[in-house]
Amino acid sequence: MENVDIDYDVISTVAELRELYDAPRQMVIDKQQDRLDQYSKQFLQLSPFSILSTVSASGLMDCSPKGDYPGFIKVLDSKTIAIPDRPGNNRLDSITNIVENPQIGVLLLVPGFGECLRINGEARIVTNRSLLEQFEYQGKLPKSLIVVAIKEVYFHCAKAIARSQLWKEETKVDREVMPSLGRILMSQVNAGAKEEEVRAVEEGIEERLKTTLY
Repeated sequence: MENVDIDYDVISTVAELRELYDAPRQMVIDKQQDRLDQYSKQFLQLSPFSILSTVSASGLMDCSPKGDYPGFIKVLDSKTIAIPDRPGNNRLDSITNIVENPQIGVLLLVPGFGECLRINGEARIVTNRSLLEQFEYQGKLPKSLIVVAIKEVYFHCAKAIARSQLWKEETKVDREVMPSLGRILMSQVNAGAKEEEVRAVEEGIEERLKTTLY
């Protein structure tokens, strides 16, 4: 599809934006806290999945998924959480951004829950052995931890999950409607690859998924 030249009606001021939307209810404002309470702590204990939003020194945004056993994000105190950095592709997008710019947003999900938990704050990459040992799993430690000093924390309502029907069994999409990740990657980096080369990449991805989760 070719790019289409569209004359966008752009909103360029906050005043224009507020004219377009109703004012938020007072409860939506008041629910924001600066520390974890019993319910946000409980949600953290239940959550096996989060999305980290970080920004580089140049202002480029990145969203990165983090998944592990329920409760993998640990509460160090009411204003501090720690997230283990498990093995990935070694691009290090999120933690490089944090080194350059500590601002971070964390969105936490619990399977079956419509509500989300949002945490915003400042992050550091730490390697204290005593902290790393708290995240040992299957005999392995993470290489580092993302320690977040909380500035804002609040629950997000269920509308987005309800609209997407994310957790409904009948809305699941058959994975076969798209090629494997290995085939997609090879089409992007080596469009002329032979079939045996594609299969080798696919097998490598499957093997790493089995052997390098921790």
